[in-house]
Amino acid sequence: MKSKEIYIVAGGPLEDLPRKLLEEKDVRWIGVDRGVYTLLQNDILPDHGFGDFDSVTSSERAWMESHNLPFTVYPSEKDHTDLEIALDWAINENPEAITMFGVTGGRLDHSWMNVQMLIKGVKSNVSLALEDRLNRLEMKEPGSFVVKEDARFPYMSFLAFTPEVKGLTLNGFRYPLRNQTISWGSSLCISNELVEEKGSYSFTEGILLVVRSSDAEQQL
Repeated sequence: MKSKEIYIVAGGPLEDLPRKLLEEKDVRWIGVDRGVYTLLQNDILPDHGFGDFDSVTSSERAWMESHNLPFTVYPSEKDHTDLEIALDWAINENPEAITMFGVTGGRLDHSWMNVQMLIKGVKSNVSLALEDRLNRLEMKEPGSFVVKEDARFPYMSFLAFTPEVKGLTLNGFRYPLRNQTISWGSSLCISNELVEEKGSYSFTEGILLVVRSSDAEQQL
């Protein structure tokens, strides 16, 4: 089955998943390790399961395997994480968009590696995002982009993923910017906000990490 959008659910803390994520219908689901168990527990049969499944018990794994679900099982010792294997598979399916869930929280090394995986969307020309209950992250190459107000994520931050991002211009924001260079270690573009229903940002060189976020008490 082909789909314009693929959701990948990994085994991160359940409390970090967006609240209404598992009510979504018109997407193609992929489970990674304990993420397969999470989907099945919520009556979602994923198209495919990936992982070494070292995060589930033997009884949970037996229950998972009782479903009509294709699995790709890998040994625990391997050169790539379960998520990267699943993401590469999803990219090869040629969807318009992929969003990864359950990939933050817990160990910081895994969380930061998963953020870095957003570069695969840039390289493959697939709209790739990472989302949890309080954040949505995307990575962009130079260009001009329109953004709309989103009550779930009222704050926007712009971080340099390459050593420098040049020509950054922000319009329609509380703190506008024109033709600015930002670099690693700078907090200049943290926690901005749209002041109009639509805004825009553009830049000319580098790779930009765009973070939309919310404080916990604001989350809908």
